[in-house]
Amino acid sequence: MIILIILFLALFTILAWKKLDWALLLTIATLPSYLIRFQVINIPMTLLEGMILIAFIVWVLAKDGLKIKGLFKKEGRRAYPYHWEIIAVLILAWAGIIVAGIKPEALGIFKAYFFEPILLFILIINKLRDETGQKKIIYALTISALIVSLLAIYQKITGQFISNPFWANAETRRVVSFFGYPNAVGLFLAPLIMLMTGQLFKVSKLKEKIFFISTIIFSLLAIFFAKSVGAIIGLLIATFVCAVLANKKLRLTAIILAIITIVAIFSVASLRTSVISKITLNDLSGQIRQQQWTETKKMLVAGHFWQGAGLSNYQATVAPYHQEGIFLKNSDPNWLTKIRTSEEFRKQMWQPTEIYMYPHNIFLNFWSELGLLGALLFTWIIAKFLWQSSTLYLKEKNFLALSLFGAMLVILIHGLVDVPYFKNDLSALFWILIALLGGLRLRINSKTKI
Repeated sequence: MIILIILFLALFTILAWKKLDWALLLTIATLPSYLIRFQVINIPMTLLEGMILIAFIVWVLAKDGLKIKGLFKKEGRRAYPYHWEIIAVLILAWAGIIVAGIKPEALGIFKAYFFEPILLFILIINKLRDETGQKKIIYALTISALIVSLLAIYQKITGQFISNPFWANAETRRVVSFFGYPNAVGLFLAPLIMLMTGQLFKVSKLKEKIFFISTIIFSLLAIFFAKSVGAIIGLLIATFVCAVLANKKLRLTAIILAIITIVAIFSVASLRTSVISKITLNDLSGQIRQQQWTETKKMLVAGHFWQGAGLSNYQATVAPYHQEGIFLKNSDPNWLTKIRTSEEFRKQMWQPTEIYMYPHNIFLNFWSELGLLGALLFTWIIAKFLWQSSTLYLKEKNFLALSLFGAMLVILIHGLVDVPYFKNDLSALFWILIALLGGLRLRINSKTKI
């Protein structure tokens, strides 16, 4: 295996030297390649990390890339989009390493989730920020979505390549595609669906339309087969908001469809109960998440309010506040009485809980890893992104801006109950979105080179 990895990276280096933009697009199209892991001088690496680092080094050294002396020239240059935020992210991530005790795991998180995705951001801004480059990025992401979704659909049909027996069982099947758990499918594909939908409004050739429409359908099926409720809800809300922003015709259609959907849901008792249970977090996963948040809040208040737990240190820090299980609540009005008086009922309602890697809430995730300032910083970045992309669309009627708004909105909504950043492909995707918006704003506002 290691020989194949070395051969691939050697060929990738040649490609990057000759056609850096192609190498970048290959990297973007293969974001799930982080699952291929190896070591370099006892330092854990992934194939995705290797490609990003090689591309960046080639960009620095190549004659058509960044000239070292150019770093010290200010004439004709503008600051990178989000440059202050990026500096702050790197500083706070280093602080997270120190809080965690400068452990190898913390350094690995910094490298894979902050440093390298920001390198990818820099590469995109410099090499692919023009209209053609941005279109190619979306095509690369669409290819990635197509491959991920086709494997997920195959898993749904056959049950193969799903390691968890419960998820592989035909009656309880949840697809995972290349990933280790079902929700990862929704976390990866849902933002891409919004990007692909926006691109549909820009392409004119029939082949291109078929390509995007089919990939969107396959991606939706994959999310449905993964039973990723957070992704589905995020997509529904983001699609509605984008349609309202888009134009009068889509706004009216969206409002009518929303009303019909709500009436239909509340007209069917079983469906109404299920939806309300999901929205109010009273189902199994919702109650487990509420318990996670309670434990996380206890941990933060008890001495970790400002600094959090540090990078990769959440599980160890929250352990003293962890409860081994919870009694699941239901609609029975005598539920509490039965819990107190019936041992058999307590056994039925008892649900063991584990300590997850993150609190499964976007704000608490950043708080526990980067401290309160880190959580506020990423809140600012997301809010700024949503404001800039929405106002840019309203001014310029640029569908890329609207689709970027929708993609980030999906991440935010799904992130209320999950972990949409702390994963190699997701952190890279986050900064790809930032680079796409940054490049779009640079192109619209000025043609001055960075």
